[in-house]
Amino acid sequence: MEQVLGITMGCPVGIGPEIILKFFADSPKKDGFLPVVLGDTGVLRRTASELGLAVEIVAWEPGRSMPPGSIPVRDLSALPLDRLRWGSPDAETGRAMARYIEEGVRMILAGELAGIVTCPITKKALHLAGYPYPGHTEMLADLCGAGQYIMMLAGSRLRVALVTIHEPLRRVPELLTEEKIGQCIAMTARALAVDFGISRPRIAVAALNPHGGEQGMFGREEQDMIAPAVRRSSGEYVASGPWPPDTVFYRAAAGECDAVIAMYHDQGLIPFKLLHFRDGVNVTLGLPIVRTSVDHGTAYDIAGQGKADCSSLQAAFALATRIVRNRKQRGS
Repeated sequence: MEQVLGITMGCPVGIGPEIILKFFADSPKKDGFLPVVLGDTGVLRRTASELGLAVEIVAWEPGRSMPPGSIPVRDLSALPLDRLRWGSPDAETGRAMARYIEEGVRMILAGELAGIVTCPITKKALHLAGYPYPGHTEMLADLCGAGQYIMMLAGSRLRVALVTIHEPLRRVPELLTEEKIGQCIAMTARALAVDFGISRPRIAVAALNPHGGEQGMFGREEQDMIAPAVRRSSGEYVASGPWPPDTVFYRAAAGECDAVIAMYHDQGLIPFKLLHFRDGVNVTLGLPIVRTSVDHGTAYDIAGQGKADCSSLQAAFALATRIVRNRKQRGS
């Protein structure tokens, strides 16, 4: 029996609708999983028409069988197509994209979905709709009641987990603590073991300052917080560091470790996107649900033009199926 994975449509006037249509066209075999779009049939049909894609978009409800080759959609909004403009989000599109996320979480917790794969949203429209979250990750954590959560970016050559996420750079040093770094190491190790099936994970922890702080010359975060957190790590996995940030990602990409712990957003995402700009996947660790995401934004500058690439969505869907299977095998 097929398991059902939800794909949230993301911002209705971004590239989410386009990459979803291309995903279904380019990925005929879903390996025992039924992908179901949580979104808006009207938007998807308009997108298909504008891009000249011949597809059958069918309304779906749990338990309903689908015609072969069709795109199943859980219809959650009916946006006014005459007022929608590509690349111009507003409060109405913000409410719709939030609705897709909320329903995805509800359906997983109700046992109707095995997990969700999310398409990109815009923080601005989210805020216009009255949602205070700085991003997808924080919203999902709140909906799931997860007190501790980690953002991981995963690709075939590099995996990066972040201690801090969407924070101004000037605040990063004050937000870092030995406990927070240690929690990130432990949660990353558990995810590598359970979700990725790595028996003895090797984790490299990046320093915050240039050259690893140069014994305190460029800052003491390495000595006061990062090194103690590494030393306290469990014997169930191998954690090392702090490593100079300018070399640790090269070593990780060469296969010397299974993941890198980065201290802040751009420290981890710049090297990651250099290697995995097209096929990177965003994974939220610490949630009671399976959630993967594309690792790119709404791309308003090309929305509706037929230029969007669905590679990241394909990779995110494949990783979600892998995590669902691994958790089932481990009984997690």
